[in-house]
Amino acid sequence: MLSKTLKFILPGTSFKILGAGRTDSKVSAIDAAFELFLDDSPITDPAAFLELFNRNLPSDIRVMGIRPVDESYNIIKNPKAKEYIYLFSFGKKNHPFCAPFLTNILEELDIDAMKEAAKLFEGVHNFSAYTVKSKINAGESRSIKSCGISKNTLLKANFFPDESYALHVIGKGFMRYQIRMMMGALFQLGKGELTMSDIQNSLTAENKLQLTTVAPGSGLMLNKLELF
Repeated sequence: MLSKTLKFILPGTSFKILGAGRTDSKVSAIDAAFELFLDDSPITDPAAFLELFNRNLPSDIRVMGIRPVDESYNIIKNPKAKEYIYLFSFGKKNHPFCAPFLTNILEELDIDAMKEAAKLFEGVHNFSAYTVKSKINAGESRSIKSCGISKNTLLKANFFPDESYALHVIGKGFMRYQIRMMMGALFQLGKGELTMSDIQNSLTAENKLQLTTVAPGSGLMLNKLELF
């Protein structure tokens, strides 16, 4: 949609864009970023360009700012940290309007055990169990700076349940489906389908546990990017 809009507001201009990270279908991005490469002249009036861009973007996308970077900057490799948040509730069916933002688990969950298990993801681990089959030599080790579950204070609405929760994960980069499969494993632990030892063992290269639960994309959002 960004490319389609840029083609409309920059007719006849050759350009390409790079995103700071992909998001799966139904995943939201509160703080996303992309790099715009122009083959011709640079943007001379950023404020006017920003106004024109937003006027033509659909209502579910808003560009917040623009800044120049030199040709050595690479938005894919340069981010220092990304924070993802996964919102969920459990034990009672939600109002249908919650569906785009809040994953709803109808079973009861052991939230205290899930909070304890979330801390096991912190540090450098082998996350090969938490992604789709990776490419050869793609690397399966990832470093997670912080991982925890707390009460949801990010999004509120009068149709939200009285109590909901948020998994906060901060790291430099993640593999495909990694956060959603981490959340899926925590859901399984909360239901009693996995143990704390299962989570610990799943983070080793010798892991034999096959994780099959990928949490829905609608509960996940890219919340913050540290780009510079």
